[in-house]
Amino acid sequence: MKIISSVELSKGYKHWKSMFDANEDFRQKHGIKVLAVGHEEGDEDKIWTCIEVDSMETLMATVNTPEMIKLREEAGGKIETQTFVRLVE
Repeated sequence: MKIISSVELSKGYKHWKSMFDANEDFRQKHGIKVLAVGHEEGDEDKIWTCIEVDSMETLMATVNTPEMIKLREEAGGKIETQTFVRLVE
């Protein structure tokens, strides 16, 4: 299943991207395949990701673990702004 997510950042895209890249092992461990990442044109504080996972339930269980919440906050993600959209295939 493919999912698009967006979130606003408090520490900027470069900081977020470096932390995102550093956590590839975590994503692999949880079966999260990254298809694309980027920021809005002219707004580096709003990022988008497109990922592939087994199910939305698996993803939500992963993103709501204390470890992942801490990683997202350290990367500057404003968790209250994050949205997820499941792509219908």
